[in-house]
Amino acid sequence: MPKKAMESLTESMYYTLMAFRLGPMCGMDVMEFASKWTDGRVQMGPATLYTILGKFEKEGYIEEVSVEGRKRTYAITDKGREAYQTEQARLWHCIHDAKRLESEEGRAWQRETEPEPFIDLRPALSTT
Repeated sequence: MPKKAMESLTESMYYTLMAFRLGPMCGMDVMEFASKWTDGRVQMGPATLYTILGKFEKEGYIEEVSVEGRKRTYAITDKGREAYQTEQARLWHCIHDAKRLESEEGRAWQRETEPEPFIDLRPALSTT
């Protein structure tokens, strides 16, 4: 079944909303925040960023609060805060599940679901 648009956020989208949690920003501020906060792991180019900003504005996650020449400043909306918190909860569940897999419960589950050992039936089926 195809996922609905904006059902889960990409990493760049998540850090964009995270940046707006600090207050209104322009696109360059968002790119700088994501790069610095992730020690360079998340690098957004202008095309990626402005695609995200366009989607977020269309979805009502952010709103334009000022324009100075070509510089546009955006702020997060209540809907954007909700999307951020929903994604944060989804990511928390992923981490929780990964930690459970490494626990005794996960190791027990793995033992219960290991496939049956392979039994080579070719010798028994040979007609020689």
